[in-house]
Amino acid sequence: MSMEITFELSDSDLEYFWEVMLKARKKSGELNETEIIANARKLQSEVWHSDTSDFIRERMNRLETLIGMVVDQGWGLEKDDRARVLEALAYFSEPEDLIPDNIPGLGFLDDAIMIEMVSRELKHEIQAYRDFCVFRAAESSRLGDQAMELERSDWLEERRQQLHSRMRNRRRRGRGGGKGKSPFSLF
Repeated sequence: MSMEITFELSDSDLEYFWEVMLKARKKSGELNETEIIANARKLQSEVWHSDTSDFIRERMNRLETLIGMVVDQGWGLEKDDRARVLEALAYFSEPEDLIPDNIPGLGFLDDAIMIEMVSRELKHEIQAYRDFCVFRAAESSRLGDQAMELERSDWLEERRQQLHSRMRNRRRRGRGGGKGKSPFSLF
C-alpha cells in the first residue's frame, strides 16, 4: 500500500535551504570541477541503487542534466555559466546532509529538494541545453554516417551559440521588469 504526502516549503524554509547551499558552496571551494562532478555522480549512483521514491528519482534525472551541461564538450558551456552550474552541484559534495542518506524513504529528500531549487534557478540554462541535445540528436539521426564530425560541425556550433544567447537573454529578462533578483537566488 502506498501513501502520498504533499508538503509546501515556506519562504523561511526555502531561505534555510539556500543558507545550507551557500555553506556547502563555501566548504567545497577547495574542490576542483572533477571532484564536484564525481560527488554528484556518486549521489546519483547511491539513489539508483536504493529503494527510494519516484519524486527523488525524477530529481536525479535533473541532476544528470546539470552534470551533462558541464561535461558535454559539444555544449561548450562558457566560463561564467559553467561556474553557476558547478556552484549548484557543490552541495552534493557536502558529506553532512540535512537528512542522512541512510534513512529509508527520506534519506535523499533534502538532495531532491536542492535539485528542485537549483533547477528552478537554472531553468533557462537547462532548457537551452535540452534543446541543444534534441537538435544534436535529430541532426545526428538525419545525417547518419556523416555525423562522425558532429561535434565540430559549423551548424552545431551556430545552434549552440544561438541557444547560449537565448539562455542569457531569458535569464536577464527573468530578473527585469521591477521584480529584481529572487531573495532565494543562488547567484
